[in-house]
Amino acid sequence: MKTQFRLTRREALRHGLFGTAGVLLADRLNGIARADAPPAKALAKAKAKSVIQVFLWGGMSHTDTWDPKMDAGYDYTGQFKDEIATNVSGIRMGALFPQLAKQAEKFSIIRSMTHRNNGHETAAYLMQTGHLPGERLAYPCIGAIFALFKGYNAGYKGLIPPYVVLTQPQGRFSEAGFLGSRCKPFATGGDPNANRFEVEGVIARGITDQRQQARRDLLKSLNTMGNVQPNNPELLLARETEQKAYNLILGEGKDVFDLSKEDPKLRDRYGRHTFGQDCLAARRLVEAGVCYVTVNYPGGWDTHSNHFATMNRQCPQLDQGLASLLQDLADRGLLESTVVWCCGEFGRSPKVDWQPPWNGGRNHYGNVFSVLVAGGGFKGGQIVGSSDAKGEEVKERPVYPIDLLGSIYELAGIDADAKLPHPEGAEAHVLPAATEKGYQASGRLKEIM
Repeated sequence: MKTQFRLTRREALRHGLFGTAGVLLADRLNGIARADAPPAKALAKAKAKSVIQVFLWGGMSHTDTWDPKMDAGYDYTGQFKDEIATNVSGIRMGALFPQLAKQAEKFSIIRSMTHRNNGHETAAYLMQTGHLPGERLAYPCIGAIFALFKGYNAGYKGLIPPYVVLTQPQGRFSEAGFLGSRCKPFATGGDPNANRFEVEGVIARGITDQRQQARRDLLKSLNTMGNVQPNNPELLLARETEQKAYNLILGEGKDVFDLSKEDPKLRDRYGRHTFGQDCLAARRLVEAGVCYVTVNYPGGWDTHSNHFATMNRQCPQLDQGLASLLQDLADRGLLESTVVWCCGEFGRSPKVDWQPPWNGGRNHYGNVFSVLVAGGGFKGGQIVGSSDAKGEEVKERPVYPIDLLGSIYELAGIDADAKLPHPEGAEAHVLPAATEKGYQASGRLKEIM
């Protein structure tokens, strides 16, 4: 590790780097848990600069949304009796998605995603790393891989870390894996739909910008060592860390999270709810150069019970926020360089569970489910694969996690075979080889790339 000195977290606070922002920047400048990947083989020119992942944790029903099966009967459809046409001939969706239906030319739907894993933690790990759960190594998720290859090792200079989560971390596994703290996501906390988006370590409740500046001025006046030794290399690096932290807290970085700068009509279009404003914040982060943004859907989709009421409430919000995100990215010329992918760790059981205590719920289902992909080199207006008549099994063209993640990496110019730095020198790669024991793959999604 090539660093001139170590600025500890306590020293960061002593130098005026308040909260998460300062500690995070101290870690970055010091290279704590530094993860330097060896050069990867040259790939075709990257089409995607950034990724927005809308993670529907808990697992959204595929048959109620993007793969409707209206002829399957009441035990499968429950309350939902209708589907709607989209603006692309031959593509139909659940009736709760009218806004997405108007712009189906912008996205494609994978209707044959599969891994047959029904555990929240293990399925989430599989979908976001491409590696099988239970192996000796705890691999980093796709966001951490982007932070490494498209962020720090690509000379990323942004004030905001290259991997951001809105608003709470996934919690099902350690996203950075063995890459360590440097590649962990910056989870914003707060609520972007509130009057003031209180981002952890950046915008604090009850602390005005004026008060923060006054604190900085006081600490500067008390920094006698810095005044006596202005050219000390360790103190110069400490001042650089401090300046970056304050730029994040008081300057350019803070402005990115200030949604009041947006046209109120645009905010209304996204929806004045947490998910809608999460999507707007994600667009602002991509505009600011952040490589990877995850929107963890607030509340989740784990609908063992109260399923249909939850779907009737959340699907319109998902429809509004996601459709507005795609349109806004397209209007700003960002969609062609930004991958958007949306799914959960699995789907929900096609057959409704009418028995107590579920009383009309849907359970975990990894046999087959749907994924929406758009932008960054993915073609729109396409359907990949299919499920059977009741949405219970893959009918044609199975797509595995390694296929989906590998396609996103390829569009971003990341070598899926690249070796990852492991602190103990273990052999580890971005994705496993498709020929390794236990892995299933059908190949990259070339039909929509």
